[in-house]
Amino acid sequence: MLRFAVVGIDHGHTFDHVKGLLASGAEFVGYCPQTSVPALRENFEKTYPEIPQIDRDTLFADPSIDVICIAAIPCDRAGLAVRAMRAGKDVMTDKPGVTTFAQLEEVKKTVAETGRIFSICFSERHCVRSAVKAGKLIRDGAIGTVIQTIGMGPHRLQLPTRPEWFFDPEKFGGIIVDIASHQVDQFLFYTGSATGEVVASSIGNFGMPEKPAFQDFGEVLLRSDRASGYVRVDWFTPEALPTWGDGRLTILGTKGYIELRKYIDITGRPGKDHLFLVNGTEMTHIDCSSEKLDYFDAFAADVRDRTQTAMSQEHVYEVCRLSLEAQSRAARLGAR
Repeated sequence: MLRFAVVGIDHGHTFDHVKGLLASGAEFVGYCPQTSVPALRENFEKTYPEIPQIDRDTLFADPSIDVICIAAIPCDRAGLAVRAMRAGKDVMTDKPGVTTFAQLEEVKKTVAETGRIFSICFSERHCVRSAVKAGKLIRDGAIGTVIQTIGMGPHRLQLPTRPEWFFDPEKFGGIIVDIASHQVDQFLFYTGSATGEVVASSIGNFGMPEKPAFQDFGEVLLRSDRASGYVRVDWFTPEALPTWGDGRLTILGTKGYIELRKYIDITGRPGKDHLFLVNGTEMTHIDCSSEKLDYFDAFAADVRDRTQTAMSQEHVYEVCRLSLEAQSRAARLGAR
């Protein structure tokens, strides 16, 4: 049985990692309680009261642990991942897995030297059932060849819950690296592109002049040899929306299109994971709430078999590279 531990509980996505691996049959053996968000640790303690709290040095040194899950402060994730891989463990990290080009190179070097797995759980695809269904429909030819994606990633600020590092681009990597890496991943995946280029990108601070370094808006135009993609991310989800963000994805094909309303349908359908499919023979709404999440089973199999079925290592690197490039090249809008 695969055995895993958690190091870094500074973001709520750590719960996705644990739930997904437990559902795949893995054993949760312990977690390091160190955090910059005490409320997350308290929630962890309530959710998993039987799981021991163990200092990270002991977790890294334990040869019986196969996988380290990481949702630390973003700028610390790559360093923890490198340490875990040097200790003979595979890694599942929250996005962004890296926040600098230097970190990306160190991760690539470590993977090459150790043969370990560095996987980023892109929750807006891997943990969203409608996104999984969209991938299957595209694979089966429901909309022909994909030629464009439009990904929207709005988020709610929830200021009282945010630690100080949340407002420091050196710590979170910038809004494109931090959030838009989701949409970059989706662009490459749904278009079947092995690589891409950043055509243009912008970042801005429109709503928080008291935090001049913060970025509450970002956009990217992507292109590959087979498709184009547009990304918009922001921290402007209004309070009246009963969820943290109205995440959407439109996938255009040569024979139709798919639209995902991942977390809410503001036209009134209850629940989440709504998929709309329009092609030459049907125009339909698909409730994807019972769709199986494949990533965690595939990741566990990769750890066991030393394969890359969940996501290729090159795909992970390319998402990181494009996100970092878009962030570093972005024009600045709004307050300066």
